[in-house]
Amino acid sequence: MESEHVERNEHVERIEHRTIDVVPATERHGRTRDLFTIWFSANLGPLTVVTGALAPTAFGLSFYWSLAALLVGHLGGGFLMALHSAQGPQLGVPQMIQSRGQFGSVGALAVVLVVLGMYQGLFASNLVVGAQSLAQVTPVGESAGVLLCAVISLAVAVVGYRLMHRIGAWTTWAFGAIQVIGAVYLFAGGLPSDFLTSGGFSLAGFLGMVSVGALWQIAYAPYVSDYSRYMPAHRAGVRSTLWCTYAGCVLGSAIPMVVGAAIGIAGAGDPISALNHLLGSALGQLTLWSFALVTMLTNSMNLYGAVLCAVTAVQTFAHRWLPRATGRAVLGAVLTALSVVLALALADSFMDNYLNLIYVLQYVLIPWTAINLVDFYLIRHGDYDVASFFAKDGGAYGRWNWTALAVYAIGILAEIPFMAQSLYTGPVAHSLGDTDIGWIAGLVVTVPLYWLLASRGARRRPSTPAPTTTTGVPAA
Repeated sequence: MESEHVERNEHVERIEHRTIDVVPATERHGRTRDLFTIWFSANLGPLTVVTGALAPTAFGLSFYWSLAALLVGHLGGGFLMALHSAQGPQLGVPQMIQSRGQFGSVGALAVVLVVLGMYQGLFASNLVVGAQSLAQVTPVGESAGVLLCAVISLAVAVVGYRLMHRIGAWTTWAFGAIQVIGAVYLFAGGLPSDFLTSGGFSLAGFLGMVSVGALWQIAYAPYVSDYSRYMPAHRAGVRSTLWCTYAGCVLGSAIPMVVGAAIGIAGAGDPISALNHLLGSALGQLTLWSFALVTMLTNSMNLYGAVLCAVTAVQTFAHRWLPRATGRAVLGAVLTALSVVLALALADSFMDNYLNLIYVLQYVLIPWTAINLVDFYLIRHGDYDVASFFAKDGGAYGRWNWTALAVYAIGILAEIPFMAQSLYTGPVAHSLGDTDIGWIAGLVVTVPLYWLLASRGARRRPSTPAPTTTTGVPAA
């Protein structure tokens, strides 16, 4: 009977009515293979190509060193990201709500607001490159293209979770095939003859691009479980959820980033227009159309996540407020307008602004992801009182967890001497030839420190009633 009810809900609910509240068992649906398609397709946009082009253009790497740096970054960062995805079916809540279990209901705002800024920045960045792709194949100007991409992304985000998963399935096969064909054509003879001998190697450049690749994956961590939280826990186990997400996101990002690195080595200042030229008229136009459409459709995921963060921030102080579809639409429209203004303002110096955004995200997300994963897998083993996430006083986790907040701050401070970017270069990074290894320092400090302090705190706490939701997630 329960399975029949679930199937009936799948046909009745066209527009998602939930925001940050718990997804009950009767509304759970989907298969873990859906995670492969949604994350594969999410990476098929032009921003992925532009990011891959940073390897030769910003870091001076040859193609082979670019390839090596991208693989190291994506394979490592992707695993951390996928560990977050596995939390969704077990708890049935968005990732930022689950962070209240580490930081407390009010303390989690320190991360929620950072992530909200990340969504706005990534949404605006995708609007810029999506509009550039559209301008290459239509008479629509870039400003009008930004508006068009924004409106379509808003419409998809308002419909919500189910539509985004379906779009992921459609675009994976259709646009994935176009990009694979384009990559084969490009490497079969579309590149300059000196392509493999251009560029070089530097430790700073290699580690810088590893950081970019890792951060590309980790930037999904604050919302990757938002797209697995509707799946039944008995059907979407930890391992299957992890590996389907990992394979989709790593493979989907690797293909366009390798293409981007090749285009950057070919001497292209504007990777999007260069790709059109290198692929020839028909295939180039088809690829740019796919870029524009992918951006319009999958950029909705950034807006959807931003809305959930905004709801989380407000609900922290108005704990009975859980808006539905109309509330999501209104918040989405406001956030869309803000991102459109940001996109239009930053378009002229897009690459510099985008690279600075990557660096800032790297420094603030690494300590958070370390705390979240250590807490979930090593300390609590997936055992959380989900009802406490929504309690006015924070329930079992309180309003502030000063241990987690202190470790988070220490993790960020530990990165400062190792930072190397245009805004600031730390003394240790400078002594290493301006090599940025801040994210490594953040992990090395945050993981053992939080595990030590939080484990001691857990041993000192008296026994409490059994949690509302016991997931039985095995230790990592």
